[in-house]
Amino acid sequence: MTESDFNAAKLDEVIHGKLRLGIMAYLSAVSEASFTELKDKTEASDGNLSVHMRKLEEAGYIAVDKSFVGRRPRTTLSLTPVGRKAWIIYLEELRRLTGG
Repeated sequence: MTESDFNAAKLDEVIHGKLRLGIMAYLSAVSEASFTELKDKTEASDGNLSVHMRKLEEAGYIAVDKSFVGRRPRTTLSLTPVGRKAWIIYLEELRRLTGG
């Protein structure tokens, strides 16, 4: 690979942020995750996780389901088909950039 082949601009900016990358990586390995589980895995604050979830949801990469278990709210997240495809493309681009 030559220096001219390196183009980090091709990396998906929606995924590339550190916390969004962690969310996408975790969700790619499970069928779904609760907000609390994702918060624990990413070590994010409630507010920070919410902001980045919203960005991924607006891009169509994750689905957010809000429901109640008894009287307690429960938020569950999962990758959408579009999100899974974007994740695969992102990983392929990383491999290409690193010569892998």
